[in-house]
Amino acid sequence: MRQGAAPRLRRDLIALAVLSAAYLAATLFVTNSYYQLILTLVPIWAVFGVGWNILSGYGGQLSFGHASFFGIGAYVTTLALVYWDLTPWLGIPLGMIVGGVAAILIGMPTFRLRGHYFALSMLAYPLAILYVLQYLGFQEVSLPMHRENPAAYLEFTDPRLYTVVAVGLLIAGIVACMLVENSRFGLALLAIRQNELAAEAAGLNSWLWKMRAITASGVIAAAAGGLYACVLLVVTPDSVFGMLVSAQAVVVTLFGGVAAVWGPVIGAAILVPLASTLNAELGNILPGIQGVVYGAAMIGIMLAAPEGLFWTVRDAVRQRRTPAAAPRPQPAPPSQVRAAPPPPATARPARLHADRPLLVVENLSRAFGGLRAVSQVSFSVNAGEILGIIGPNGAGKTTLFNLLNGVLSADEGRAELDGVSLRGRKVHQVARLGVGRTFQVVRAFPRLPLRDNVIVAAYGAGLSDAAAIAASEAALAKVGLSAQADLPAGQLTNKQLRLMELARALAGQPRLLLLDETLAGLGRDECEDVLDVLARLRDEGMTIVIIEHTMHAMMRIADRFVVLDHGRVLASGLPRQVVEDRSVIEAYLGKKWLAKQEA
Repeated sequence: MRQGAAPRLRRDLIALAVLSAAYLAATLFVTNSYYQLILTLVPIWAVFGVGWNILSGYGGQLSFGHASFFGIGAYVTTLALVYWDLTPWLGIPLGMIVGGVAAILIGMPTFRLRGHYFALSMLAYPLAILYVLQYLGFQEVSLPMHRENPAAYLEFTDPRLYTVVAVGLLIAGIVACMLVENSRFGLALLAIRQNELAAEAAGLNSWLWKMRAITASGVIAAAAGGLYACVLLVVTPDSVFGMLVSAQAVVVTLFGGVAAVWGPVIGAAILVPLASTLNAELGNILPGIQGVVYGAAMIGIMLAAPEGLFWTVRDAVRQRRTPAAAPRPQPAPPSQVRAAPPPPATARPARLHADRPLLVVENLSRAFGGLRAVSQVSFSVNAGEILGIIGPNGAGKTTLFNLLNGVLSADEGRAELDGVSLRGRKVHQVARLGVGRTFQVVRAFPRLPLRDNVIVAAYGAGLSDAAAIAASEAALAKVGLSAQADLPAGQLTNKQLRLMELARALAGQPRLLLLDETLAGLGRDECEDVLDVLARLRDEGMTIVIIEHTMHAMMRIADRFVVLDHGRVLASGLPRQVVEDRSVIEAYLGKKWLAKQEA
């Protein structure tokens, strides 16, 4: 369970118990059968929204085809009763199993797609199933009645009992969602949603987590569909696989708030009674008014509250409380709390290097069409060494990093970490081998607290909850950000974001750090603070390969230089030797730089 999750989970469970009891109490005073049906449909559609929310809300994989799982649950429950006389108490769980299997089968090919391609491809599945069922002759299937033992077959004479069952299913669905939200499962999905490449670089297997999300989502949606069939006592392909069914899950969740446990509940509680009541009153005058209500709700919420009612109200309440809150004491900058300045480059402590290099790169190449972005690059890095990669813009430095950590695949050559090949491995696999990475443009999870931004990498390294929390706290302490641990990453300064990325890389307990322009966009004092952190890591024996354009910083921190130009190694060696190399001066530094150094 994530750090600080227990109090939040306890609070949400209390709220769930109170709201469920109040809702069931309200049903006692409803005598109209139609309105009683609406009270039953609200939790059913909320459960459907909860299922959609796990994949599309937390995971960010927008699905327009969740009717596939809803309809599968409805038809499996119905056909099991018709052909096998299987009670819905067992038919609904059977439908959940089939829905989960269907989710795996759908997810395996579909997760090869991204963005709107994924969303549109998901839409094809319920339509395909709909036409298949119509072709097979299942245009309308009624559930047989069992008057001799109605309770055993979920056939109640009192409609309020259906509401009790629906609320029970909703409680189970919300509890499952709460457990997801407060575990590493939910944190992984939120990280993938906000920045998938950063999540992969932190060691998360995004494909596997998305497969788990769609499976859980399909199981919950199928449960909602199975109960829906029992309540209506008849299913048709259009009623459970139609486009409006998928839209219902999307709309109620977007309206209430995505990636929030209470979002689907809020949306269903408002939109389902509104749409159903208008359909009863005006359906004969305006056929399809339910679709109009959902369409208007979608447009309205996008204009007024794009993140949904839950987040809009929550943010408004927090902003109202902020002025009255005591100002947060500002921690002293790292430059004021250092015990001692780092040793100068000429007086670095001796460090033990391994007999063989930790990282070996040999003839690594990558072309984009006719452009050779990286060509026959070779170098090695010893354990405990800091290697600086320098060169003009477009020299292939970041492309080289992308080849090393699996973002891109190499056309030829080899790259080995402690004798283990990095070629052909995915980003998360390289991270699991012990390669931490920061990016030229900071890749943060802006809505997550700083602590969670860092702990993602500890989870990616496979650490237990306790070990992951300890690793993240140690990493934050190393970079001087412990005091900001509870701040959302979106509120951090540029320097803090750079240090956050460094802390995230450290939390994965790497053997090698790839730092891509860690000082980019920083002022002189901020650069000094970050350099002091790197100096402490150097003194601890961390192996680092760093790309940087700030030459005075590189001269201070790097043991050796490798100079790239047009994708090739132009020069390599000790910093002073490299910067005095005439070819390096002409290609990168310029004669003015050398004259300034000599003066």
